[in-house]
Amino acid sequence: MYSGHSSTAALRCLPEQALAVAGGVIGAILVVVLIGTTAYLLWKKFCCLLYYEKLTSPVQTRNANAILQDRSTSEIQLKGTRSRSIPFIIPPTLHGRDWINLTREEHVQDDGDPCLMPQPGPRSSFHSLAGAYVVGTINPELYKFPEDESETDFPEGNIGRLWFSIEYEQESERLLVSLIKARKLQPPADSCSPFVKIYLLPDERSYLQSRTKRKTLNPQFDENFVFQVSSKMLLQRTLKFLVYHVDKQKKHHLLGQVIFPLKNETLTDDNKLVIWRDLEKENLEPPSEHGDIQFSLSYNDYLGRLTVVVLRARGLQLQEESHGVSVFVRVSLMNHSKFIKSKKTAAVLGSPNPVYNETFSFKAHQTELDTASLSLSVLQSTKGEKTHLLGRVVVGPFMYTRGKELEHWNEMISKPKELVKRWHALCHNM
Repeated sequence: MYSGHSSTAALRCLPEQALAVAGGVIGAILVVVLIGTTAYLLWKKFCCLLYYEKLTSPVQTRNANAILQDRSTSEIQLKGTRSRSIPFIIPPTLHGRDWINLTREEHVQDDGDPCLMPQPGPRSSFHSLAGAYVVGTINPELYKFPEDESETDFPEGNIGRLWFSIEYEQESERLLVSLIKARKLQPPADSCSPFVKIYLLPDERSYLQSRTKRKTLNPQFDENFVFQVSSKMLLQRTLKFLVYHVDKQKKHHLLGQVIFPLKNETLTDDNKLVIWRDLEKENLEPPSEHGDIQFSLSYNDYLGRLTVVVLRARGLQLQEESHGVSVFVRVSLMNHSKFIKSKKTAAVLGSPNPVYNETFSFKAHQTELDTASLSLSVLQSTKGEKTHLLGRVVVGPFMYTRGKELEHWNEMISKPKELVKRWHALCHNM
């Protein structure tokens, strides 16, 4: 009975031992897998650190003083080159975003990125900044603002250029004129000591004058002047600038003038206009008996358009001088003595030297230029009375004109699309 009982107990212990052995084997396998996984992860992290170190080598993150020292060293190295380059740096936040590794260990954007790749250039010593790294250089010369052409583009035969600004104060009825500068003056001698007289036409008896700038062809004035003029009369006025040179004997030599009518400008308290104009030579010849008129002609053979710019008149013999007298110019196109079309300028009040600067265009086929002509009539009118003819000039082909009028017409035809400007004497009976 005892042996039978013990054998039964032994049989019961066998499954428990097998379970214990199986559990131990499974536990050992889990421990090995855990150790292997941990080792793999540590190895992968170590490899990544090595790769990152390779990308950022040889420079490590440094303090601000070291970075500034590197930047100054880079500028010294690039100083001798023709155009200085600036490092193009990728910030740490953009690392790993669609960037591909090149053989030179630099990084550029993928082909799918619309941005352009940096051009190869001198490498700067400023390679790293708090995890950022250099991928190329930028040439700052390509991003400069274009130069002001008014400072550099001077046409052939230019005798100087004047800059000024104008502003009108409605409440106080004051015209503010700022004389800024002049450039490329052409004095009669080697040295130049310029100054400027400013008139508000039609008043030619009073003027304001700038200070004299010694020994310079490019004076910087930066002076302000004030003219008192009502808002009703403002658009009838014209600014006139006379630029003079003072020689050693204190004699004044006129270098040129600028005539600027105010009628086409919008002048308000918050609208300050900065303007430049080329100097013109003043016509020193005395006016003719009935006065003179200046205008420009231009013909566009492609459009078949004849353009007339009525500039100014001088020495007009007004019937009476008063503010009620107005003077205007009528421009008429004729063909075989047949009237085609007529246009007229705005009237200028009470001035024997009116300034217009108005442009008119007429349709004229190129085949009509041998039979067409232009008549410019200067007329005076007063309130409640008819107009009175002060003078007229006709320009056209040989069929109608001779002398300066014929030369002006022929020069217009020989220089298509170019404005040809001339003075002409007015005649009373034509």
